[in-house]
Amino acid sequence: MTLLEELKQRELFFDQTDKNLEDFLENSHAVFYLGADPTGDSLHVGHLVTYLVAKRLQSHGHDPILLIGGATGQIGDPKQQGERKMLTTEITNANAKKLEAQVKNIFGFKNIVNNYDWISKIGVIEFLRDYGKYFNVNYMINKDTVKSRLDSGISYTEFSYQILQSLDFLHLHRQMGCNLQIGGQDQWGNLTAGIELIRKKEPESKVYGMTIPLILKTDGTKFGKSEGGKSVWLDKDKTSPYEFYQFWVNTPDSEAIKRLKQFTFLSLDEIKEIEDEWSKAPHLRLAQKTLAYELTSFVHGKESADDAVKISVALFSGKISDLSASQIEMGFADLPSEVGVDGESLVETLIRAKLASSKRESREFIKNNAVAINGVKNATIETIIRKEDSIEERYTLLKRGKKKYCLLKF
Repeated sequence: MTLLEELKQRELFFDQTDKNLEDFLENSHAVFYLGADPTGDSLHVGHLVTYLVAKRLQSHGHDPILLIGGATGQIGDPKQQGERKMLTTEITNANAKKLEAQVKNIFGFKNIVNNYDWISKIGVIEFLRDYGKYFNVNYMINKDTVKSRLDSGISYTEFSYQILQSLDFLHLHRQMGCNLQIGGQDQWGNLTAGIELIRKKEPESKVYGMTIPLILKTDGTKFGKSEGGKSVWLDKDKTSPYEFYQFWVNTPDSEAIKRLKQFTFLSLDEIKEIEDEWSKAPHLRLAQKTLAYELTSFVHGKESADDAVKISVALFSGKISDLSASQIEMGFADLPSEVGVDGESLVETLIRAKLASSKRESREFIKNNAVAINGVKNATIETIIRKEDSIEERYTLLKRGKKKYCLLKF
C-alpha cells in the first residue's frame, strides 16, 4: 500500500494539485511544509490532524518544515464571519515562541522557521512590483473565502493575505528546497496561489500541494471543542491531560473508528481488530478508550495518560483516596473549591462549601447518607474535617448527592 493509498483509507486525503503526487511521494524525496499563524499561544485538537499527517510523511522518509506565520499572523487569513482582530508584533512573537516549543516537544519537528524573518524585509514597492504583478485580481476574488466575503466586505489587508502566504512557499522552495505544501482543505486557495507564484517565478521548478479534510462532527460543526463549548488545547495548562483524555473518551460511537484511523498510529489491521471486539460490547467503549489513551500518550506522555485512566476509574468506582495529590489537581481543577479548615465540623464545612444552606440541611444530608468524603460515605454528625485525613495532607473532596462537589484545599 502506498502512502497516499493509506491516507485515503484513513480519510486523511482531500485533494492534490498534481496527478503525479502519488508517484512523487513514493519515488522522490519531499521537503514539505505546513504553516501555523500564531494567533494563539497553543494549538488545539482542531489543528492536530494536519500535524499527524506530517508525522506520517516524515515516517515515510520525507522532511517536514513547520512555518510559523509571525508576519501573516498580523494580517489574518480571511474567514467567513468577518475581519480578524489585528495582533501586535509583540503578541505574535510571544505566541510564536510558545508554538515552536510546543511543536518541538509534541511532534519532534526540529526545522521551524518564522516568515516574519523574510516578509518583514520586503518594501512596499518591491512587494507590488516583484510579487503583486503576478496575481490577477479576478483570480484572487474567486477564491472561496474571498468570494464569500464580497457582500459583507473585506479589507485590502486580508485580501492580500494569499499573496503574503504565497511568498512563503517561494522562499522555502528557493532557500530550503521545499517542494510540497500540505494543509487543510480550507487552505486550497492559499496553497494553489503559492504554487502558481513559483510556476511564474521559477518555471523550471516542480512543486506539489496536498490538502487534508476538515474534521467535522456528525452535526457538521467544527471539530475541536468540548461539550461545554471550550476549545480543547494541546497545552496541559489550558486543557489538563485528564480533560484531554475525557474529550476523546466522549467520542460518539458513530465517529469512534473513523477517529482511530485519522488520529492514531495504530495499523489498519489493529484498528479492525479493535472494531470487531468493540462491536460485540460497545457499552465497554473499547474504541473510545483506546483512542483517548493513544492520543493522550502521544500529546502528553504515557505517565499522564496512565494518570487520566486512573482518575477515570477512581471517579467511576468512587475510590478517590486511591489518587495522588497531583492526580487530584489534574482531575478536579475546575471544581468549586474552598480552603480546608483543620478541625472544622463537617456540618459547618458543608455550609461553607455551599453544599448545604443551613445547619439543619447539613445534618439532614449527613443523616441521609448523601455526603461522601474522598468517595466514602461513612460520615456522621460528629465528623470532623482534619488535614491529616486529607490526600497527602492537601486535598479533601466533598460530594453531596450525585453532582454537587467541593474540593477542600489545605
